[in-house]
Amino acid sequence: MNSVVTGLGAALPKKIILNNDLPDSLNTSDEWITQRTGIKQRYVAGDGETTASLSVEASRKALAMAGVSPNDVDLIIVATVSGDYTFPATATIVQRELNAKNAVAFDVSAACSGFIYALDIADARLKLAKNKCALVIGAETFSRLLDWTDRSTCVLFGDGAGALLLQSENSSRGIQSCILHSDGTGIEYLKTNGGVSSTKNVGFVQMNGQEVFRAAIEKFNDALQELLLYHNMTINDVDLIVPHQANSRIIEKLITLSGIKREKVLITVDKHANTSAASIPLAMSELGCEIFKKNNVVLLSMGAGFTWGAALIKFNTNLE
Repeated sequence: MNSVVTGLGAALPKKIILNNDLPDSLNTSDEWITQRTGIKQRYVAGDGETTASLSVEASRKALAMAGVSPNDVDLIIVATVSGDYTFPATATIVQRELNAKNAVAFDVSAACSGFIYALDIADARLKLAKNKCALVIGAETFSRLLDWTDRSTCVLFGDGAGALLLQSENSSRGIQSCILHSDGTGIEYLKTNGGVSSTKNVGFVQMNGQEVFRAAIEKFNDALQELLLYHNMTINDVDLIVPHQANSRIIEKLITLSGIKREKVLITVDKHANTSAASIPLAMSELGCEIFKKNNVVLLSMGAGFTWGAALIKFNTNLE
């Protein structure tokens, strides 16, 4: 049995902040941000918009695409670092709102790699026949972790949610493998300056941009090469790469290092900015049904911790 993607959906807040809309006090410009990051705009959650509400909207779209009832969902995993509450898990709120009464629900915290971590857990449970139908969601209201006076971080991030519906299927399609890694020696380079246990508050994002940039390029390429080697594939066998959308310059470096054709790499950071755990499923949802025309699709992530990983999904085996 394989875990096959049968539906996907996305949700974005109503408010869009263009680069030129950012306050003059940041001493920045559209040209400065675009040249360094590729970001042109970001979506920012407003009143009544939360990580859970965005997750629910994205999930409903994924269920609708697959033609699946919430009653059939028996697993819900939300990858996030910006949940609605310290506890309970945001996934349980999603379960309640969807009325998915047959599902077990929990959150995964691995920052920008959270979605691939959650995907790996769901895939394992489906292949072990512990579950049959899973919603895997990446969702963030990251803007609420930002110091909006800190130019080095606040221009980089945005909010949103993306969801994939996985179903067990006796098929060669679906998730082929996931690769996960972490290295705690990189903690200080990207973190918040607070937390429930340490400071009794949430804190704001702090980042050493140069170190994160260097590590992201290295880990993206390492994970890609490890995945190709494991499956005895070359870069020419890959139909699409969906990398974590943090910075267009990181993605361009990956293109150069890997030798993949640029048109085979999905880039949406200009529209969404860095949405942490939501970025990969948000990017996939941009393609809609077109993604089901691809065969070998590689997902790549790297985030705080450091955490990083890769996944290979086959969508259309008729192309083989």
